Amino acid sequence: MEIVVFGANGPTGRLVVERAGAEGHTVTAVTRHPEAFAVRGPRLRVVEADVHDPVAVERAVAGQDAVISALGVPYGKNPVTVYSAGATHITQAMTKHGVRRFVAVTSTVLFGTSAPGENLLFRKVLEPAVMRFMGRTVYDDMRRMEAVVRDTDLDWTILRPGGLFDTDTVSDYGVGTSRLPGRYTARADLAHELVRQVVDAGHLRAFVRAFVDVRTTENTPTFLQLIRKEAAGDKGAVRARG
Repeated sequence: MEIVVFGANGPTGRLVVERAGAEGHTVTAVTRHPEAFAVRGPRLRVVEADVHDPVAVERAVAGQDAVISALGVPYGKNPVTVYSAGATHITQAMTKHGVRRFVAVTSTVLFGTSAPGENLLFRKVLEPAVMRFMGRTVYDDMRRMEAVVRDTDLDWTILRPGGLFDTDTVSDYGVGTSRLPGRYTARADLAHELVRQVVDAGHLRAFVRAFVDVRTTENTPTFLQLIRKEAAGDKGAVRARG
């Protein structure tokens, strides 16, 4: 299968590229900085493009079988447009070139409900604080992105993981179309599910035009551990998800 990955040079994007390549697919990795892209493979093509550039996006999408968006930005106060602009240009290019399958990432908080069994402190204080202050501009643009994608007639699926953290292996994670118990998602699990969504026909049938939670249930970090990493600018920290 020919798969193009946007946001390929991010922590999740690199894992997606590696997994898809290891499974024998031909991968086009899209990044603004190809010189900094360290992944290598016999069926890998690295192209330079910015998702704000519709012409560059169209060139990357042409001839593909499926598109994965692993775009992500850190929390901040400045307005964010990368999600909505990227989704607009990617879906326009897909429509033009007849590419049907699109899988993207936003955040579990866009379900608009608390995680089942979550304690009162997290539900009423900690999560709202992240949403309203640390991540407001990011989540606002994620909502715009979801609206853009939802209004297309593509075979889309949007994954909504929790706070992202790093692990060495894929776990027995859970997926579902409503918010699942737990707070966190390992990047390895998210990358595995992103690839599975485009190569597994059963997953396409089960989750087409759906918002899907992805939840890691074992060896997860604490909320304070992730916040400390984010505040310190750690590249392994939670990045604009949940």
